[in-house]
Amino acid sequence: MERAPIVVHRISPSGGRRVTIRVRGADTVLGVAYTDRDVIEFLRRLEVPEPDDLVLGNSPLVQWQDDDPHVYEP
Repeated sequence: MERAPIVVHRISPSGGRRVTIRVRGADTVLGVAYTDRDVIEFLRRLEVPEPDDLVLGNSPLVQWQDDDPHVYEP
């Protein structure tokens, strides 16, 4: 089974979560997010339609790894 193209990785020990996007089989790091607004901004810069809905809703395009969604501090 293929994973979602947008991945919000586990929380780092110092806080924040790395965000990647998979395009044509390759992962690209978008940055480290410290809030949902950061994730939304990364996607907005890529001109992803409706980034708020993707991040804040229940989208199959976004995978939250290991930790609870929308949590950024250890």
